[in-house]
Amino acid sequence: MSFPIFMNTPPQWPGPAPKEADVVVIGGGVIGVCTALFLARAGQRVVLLEKGRIAAEQSSRNWGWIRLQGRDPDEIPIMLEAGEHWRAFARQTNVDIGLRQEGVTYLAETEKDYVKYEGWLDHARANGLDSRMLSSAETAKLIPNLSRSYAGALYTAQDMRAEPWVAVPALAGIAAREGATLVENCAVRGLDIEGGKVAGVITEAGRIKAPEVVLAGGAWSALFLQRHGIFVPQLSVRATVVATEPMDAVYQGGAADSRVAFRHRADGGYSLAQGGFSELFVGPSAFRSLRHYATQLRADPFGVRLLPRAPAGFPDGWGTPRRWADDAISPFERMRVLNPAPNARKAAKLLRQFAQMMPGLGEVRAAKSWAGMIDTMPDIVPVVDRAAALPGLTIGTGMSGHGFGIGPGMGRVLAALVTGDKVGHDLRRFRLSRFSDGSAMTLGPGL
Repeated sequence: MSFPIFMNTPPQWPGPAPKEADVVVIGGGVIGVCTALFLARAGQRVVLLEKGRIAAEQSSRNWGWIRLQGRDPDEIPIMLEAGEHWRAFARQTNVDIGLRQEGVTYLAETEKDYVKYEGWLDHARANGLDSRMLSSAETAKLIPNLSRSYAGALYTAQDMRAEPWVAVPALAGIAAREGATLVENCAVRGLDIEGGKVAGVITEAGRIKAPEVVLAGGAWSALFLQRHGIFVPQLSVRATVVATEPMDAVYQGGAADSRVAFRHRADGGYSLAQGGFSELFVGPSAFRSLRHYATQLRADPFGVRLLPRAPAGFPDGWGTPRRWADDAISPFERMRVLNPAPNARKAAKLLRQFAQMMPGLGEVRAAKSWAGMIDTMPDIVPVVDRAAALPGLTIGTGMSGHGFGIGPGMGRVLAALVTGDKVGHDLRRFRLSRFSDGSAMTLGPGL
């Protein structure tokens, strides 16, 4: 099994792109792919444009958790819908995407942790979830071989997992079979605007006429929007993941304490990361957006490690252009796949911590490590909205590390926003204007 996806992965959808469409989707991650899929099902002539490879950025680098547990209350209904779509998609492809319902467990190291997790259960009950608190003894029974005793755990049995580097390309295959046109290695340099409205996009290969555009650019969205005068206080943080070699399966689901989060993979290994920790490369957007992140920084001052500058070409790099001509090479062409180097020290530490956590497993050896850039927002929930300042543009970004699991639900919602169909969910929490209309900053649970 190859994971994650890189630029040297052979393209599956080389194009060419058509000259016109009903809708153009920018970005070939899980959000963009699912949006294109549902637009195709709605009878739209939809073109998805990806500057590099489908799922090559965070959509193939995430943990592979498909979880309801710990979600913001306003995300839960969309996540419930996403779960149904995941089950349907697994039946609609002959590719085994690794979809399994094995549960997610948050281990409570202290009574304070236990009380915090217990407080989220009100949201679970309101939405009919099967989440429950486990005692210390029940936790030890659920996950054998733990080296220490926990105060208990928050457990959601209906949560699932899948292999992201397999699943997202498989969804792209479904979208293509249902009529969506997918084109890799085709960067969108900007929007084509006529009379103050979207008239299409300008790509490195030329113009595509379209009255509707969906931006699902992940870590690149804020840079793209800035060129068109739309400010989104989105930042991107680096998160490192380690994949172990195959080991005994003591617990098939996903679990986490403050030191290490782990998920059993289909190939028999575990994916390891540290929940609640990430690294921010400080750049111009970080300074511009700082005031919006004040509430988050006060609530979790040690959750993000600041690094002085981003590598050349990163979305918020000091030397990355903020303006470019339509006929000039854009930052999206200069870096087709955002491929940050993993934190080697963090990766080694994760291996040691997992070995200490599960001493009965024996030696823990790394098969591979990688990193991804997670697009995040000040309140830890995304922007899913029509752009009032630019009719014809719909934005779906800032999924804050939650995008893989909720992707099919958000894709259906974004498609409905474009077509004017019933969205079926309350999206006020995800409106873009919350950062400019004086609304109080309300953080998501961050569990």
